[in-house]
Amino acid sequence: MMKLDYLFSYGAVSRQPARILEPLSWVGHIPFAFWLVEKCRPRTIVELGTHTGNSYFALCQAVEANGLDATCCAVDTWQGDCQAGYYGEDVYLSVSRYNQSHYSGFSRLFRMTFDEALKHFQDGSIDCLHIDGLHSYEAVRHDFESWLPKMSGRGVVLFHDNAVREEGFGVWRLWQEVSPLYPHIEFDHSFGLGGLFVGKEQPAAVLELLEGWGRPDGKRLVQDFFARLGHLVESEWRNDNHGFLLAERERLLTQRDAELAECIRAIQSMNDTLSWRLTAPLRWIGRKVLARK
Repeated sequence: MMKLDYLFSYGAVSRQPARILEPLSWVGHIPFAFWLVEKCRPRTIVELGTHTGNSYFALCQAVEANGLDATCCAVDTWQGDCQAGYYGEDVYLSVSRYNQSHYSGFSRLFRMTFDEALKHFQDGSIDCLHIDGLHSYEAVRHDFESWLPKMSGRGVVLFHDNAVREEGFGVWRLWQEVSPLYPHIEFDHSFGLGGLFVGKEQPAAVLELLEGWGRPDGKRLVQDFFARLGHLVESEWRNDNHGFLLAERERLLTQRDAELAECIRAIQSMNDTLSWRLTAPLRWIGRKVLARK
C-alpha cells in the first residue's frame, strides 16, 4: 500500500476557503492551491486572469495562513472575454474591495492586459504562475511563452481548463505539447488543472509529490485525493448557500413576472392606441352618415 504522507497538508485537508463566489469552475482546485502554498512556500505568486477571485484569494489566504513573506499579484482587465463572457464594473469593484480589506499588505491588482504587465516583473522572479485567461490555443501559448522567462528556479505554472475540449478551447492542446517537457501533475476534475514544474530547484515536497505520481497507481491516488477534497469544498458551499440561492431565484422570478406584466401592459396600451388610430376613419364616416340622417 502506497503511503500518502507526502500529500498530507493541514491547509488542504482542514482549511475552509474564506471567500467563494460564482462561477464555481475553479473551486474544486482550492485544496491543491492550499497544499501548493503550504508545501512550496512561494515568494512571488502571479495570476493571469482573476475574474471574481476564487483562485486568487485562495492563494492569498494560504499565504497569510502560513505566515509567508510573499507577494501576490493578480493581472486582469476585469472586462471579460468572448469565452467567459463580458461583465460590468461591479466584478472589479468587488475584487478590489475584498483585496483592500483583507490582503492589501502583500497583494496587488494590476488592471491591464497580460502583455502590459510583463514589464512589472523581473526575469526569474516568479515562483508560482497561474494562467487562466483566454483559453484559445494561440492565446494560452502566447501567455506561457511570454511569461516563462519570468519563472524562478522553483517555478511552477498552473493551467486551468486543460480538460476542456469544447470549440475554441485549446489549453488541452498546449498541455499535450509542454507536459512531456517538464515534470508535471494534472487533474481532470473542475475542468482540469495542470501543474508544470518548470524550475529545476523544486522543494522537497514537490519532489516527493512527483515521485509518488510516478509510482504504480500513484497518479490515480493523487488525483483522487485532491478531487475528493475539491468536491467536498464545492458541496459544502452549495449546501451552505442553498437557502440563499432559492431566495435569490424567487426574487428573480418575482422581478421577471413584474417586468413581464409591465411589458404586457405597455403592449396593450400600444395596441389600444393603434386600434383607436386605425378606426378613426370609420368613426368619421359613421358620424357623417348619422349627420345626414
